[in-house]
Formats: sequence, C-alpha cells, structure tokens
Amino acid sequence: MPRRSFPLQGRMRWLFLGLVLLLVLFLFAYLLECTPPADVSLVLPGLGGESYGKEYYQALLQEQEEHHLSRAASLKRQIAQLKQELQQMSEKLKDLQDRKEGLRVQGLAETKDQVPGDLLEFLHSQIDKAEVNTGARLPSEYALVPFESFNSGKVYQLEMGLTRHPEEKPVRKDRRDELVEVIEAALDVINNPDEEDGQEDDVPMQRQAYTESHFTEGLYRTERDKGTLYELFFAKEDSDNFRHVTLFRPFGPLMKVRSTSVETSGVVINIIVPLAGRTDAFSQFLHNFREVCIKHDREVHLTVVYFGQEGLREVKSYLEKMSREETFSNYTLIPVDEEFSRGRGLDIGARAWKKGDVLMFFCDVDIYFTRDYLNTCLLHTAPNSQERCWILERFWLWNDMSISLRLP
Repeated sequence: MPRRSFPLQGRMRWLFLGLVLLLVLFLFAYLLECTPPADVSLVLPGLGGESYGKEYYQALLQEQEEHHLSRAASLKRQIAQLKQELQQMSEKLKDLQDRKEGLRVQGLAETKDQVPGDLLEFLHSQIDKAEVNTGARLPSEYALVPFESFNSGKVYQLEMGLTRHPEEKPVRKDRRDELVEVIEAALDVINNPDEEDGQEDDVPMQRQAYTESHFTEGLYRTERDKGTLYELFFAKEDSDNFRHVTLFRPFGPLMKVRSTSVETSGVVINIIVPLAGRTDAFSQFLHNFREVCIKHDREVHLTVVYFGQEGLREVKSYLEKMSREETFSNYTLIPVDEEFSRGRGLDIGARAWKKGDVLMFFCDVDIYFTRDYLNTCLLHTAPNSQERCWILERFWLWNDMSISLRLP
C-alpha cells in the first residue's frame, strides 16, 4: 500500500502543475487581446472617430472657468443688494425705535414732527371724544364723570362715600409722580409758549418764568375709554392774572390742547346770604368776610336778605360798624316781612342786583370760605356763556359740621 500511494501523489502534482500553466496561458492571451495600440497614448478618439489636441481641452477649461466667474459675480451682486435692503430695514426700525423713545421721554415736545399721521389723528379724535372742547349729551347724571381737585400737596375727591375724608394726600408713588409730571408739563407750556398761544412777548411781567410755587389748583378726571383731562391754574403773587393750561393724556404722552390767559380783575362777586335771626353766626360770618374779601379784594358785594323783624336792628348795626371800620359800602340789606325761605331769599337777592354783569355766590351764614375758593369761582365761570357748565363741590368745616357747597 505505501508503494502505490507514491505514484498517485506524483500524478496529482503533475495534474495541478498543468492546470496552473493552462491558467497562465489563458491570462497571457487575454492581456494580449485587451492591450490598446502603442500610438493611442498621444491622441484620444473623439466623436465620430475624430481626435482633438491640447488646445481644444484648454479652450474647454477656459470656457468653464468664465462660466463659474460669471456665476460668482451674479451671486456677489445679489448679496450686495440683500445687504443694502437689510441696512435700509435696520435704519427704518431704528428710526421707529428712536421715535417711540422720543415720545415716551419728551411727551409734549414737537408732537406733530414725531408722531405718525395716523397716530396723531387718533390722538386728536380721543381729545374730541373726551369733551375737551365741546360737551356731549348724557342720558342721566349718573353717566357724568366728575372732576377731582388737587393742589401741590393734596387731592380733593368727590366719590368717597362716607368711609373716607374727601381731602387726602396722594400716598401711592405713581399718583404723586403723575401730578408732578402734569404740573411740570404745564410749566413748560407756559414758560415756552408757541405762536398759537397768543401771548404778548413785549410785556415784561409775562416774560418772567413761572415755577411750582405759582401753581394754585388743578382739576382732572379720567375716562376709561378716552384718557385723562387736566385743567391747571397758575398765578403770581399779588396778581389778578391767572394762567390756565389744559392738558390731555390719551392713554399715551401728554398733548397740549391750549394755553390761555384768564383775567379776573374787575369781576365783581355778589355774595347773597338769606338770613333770619342767628345774629351771633352772622357776626362770625362778617369777621371772615372782612378777612377774606375786604382786606384782600374789595371787588365784592354783600347782599343780606333778612326775614322778619327780630334781630334786624342788630344785623344792621353789624353792617354799619363794618362799613365805618373798613370804609366799605358795597353791601345791601333787604328786609323781608315773610317766613324764612332760603330759595326765596336767594331769588330776591339775585333780582335786586341792577349794576351789570356780576358773579353771584349763593352762600349761607354757616359757610366758611377762603380767598382761594373765590378764585376758583372766578376761574370756572364765564359771563353770558353756557359752553361749559361747572358744578363745584367742596367740603368745608365749620363748628365740626361738614357742609357741601354747590355752585351752578
């Protein structure tokens, strides 16, 4: 067995060697068939069997390069145009932001130049709706929005009910800042008048600047769908010339409505007092009348309508004594032999005046008034005019009794 295996292995070797040689010959023949001719390396075949040289491919590369350069230039132009449009939009946005900031900070300064036309038209429409220039017809007295009065330190409110005092200090910081801002804005309007204000620049007294100390009183009311209306009055010491400034905040910056001069000198106030008895109270009333009216302003007239005969002599002696001591004769005593009636007495006193235009102050012997209140009556009334009807309601204390005074 071992001897037979050796010849078999030798045959297998020779067979394997023959297969290898056959495979080599096959590969060699394949290479001979697939190898290109030797001269093809210089020239490549083109379309239709034509051949192209080096210049053709250089021209082709140059054409492709010019196409890419043209495309790059077009993209650069588009980028530059987009940058320009972006810059214009940025400038517009910055302009709008600056305009908004200017409106917030300056408030009153150059409103027509800063506010766009549509916004300015809306703000003026708010002024018309708020009854700044003309009144509006209301369905009832409950639809009326009352004014509240204020001065440099206190606010006098009307709708307080019975739980709080009508006079209070503005505790909230935003309330104080609001009133201070309004006073400062009104001072800026007075001290820097526009041409439409109609002030005479050649008058030296009017060229003097007004300060916060010249502020006498103000009124304001807020309507939820319109804004806040402010009426402010300024006067210098020992002067009958008042400055009246109207401002309106239409849910935005303050806008000047007008600035006018109010002359109160020469206006006579006829204080009409119906009386029956109560001579002691009348004596106290005359004391306040002398301090407020005679010593500070003699442009007043006192009309006393006395009912009955009891106490008439004492009232007449009080008036004659005041006339002698103060050299004051602007008073009228009208005796009436009827039962006391306050309405009847006021009617008689009003009809007894025959000296021309006068501001009639329907008063009571228990009412204590001040010079500031008389100025308020002068500022909120106009002769022979019903364009603006003011109802003033103030609370005064006399003998620990609160009295509500109304003037039509």
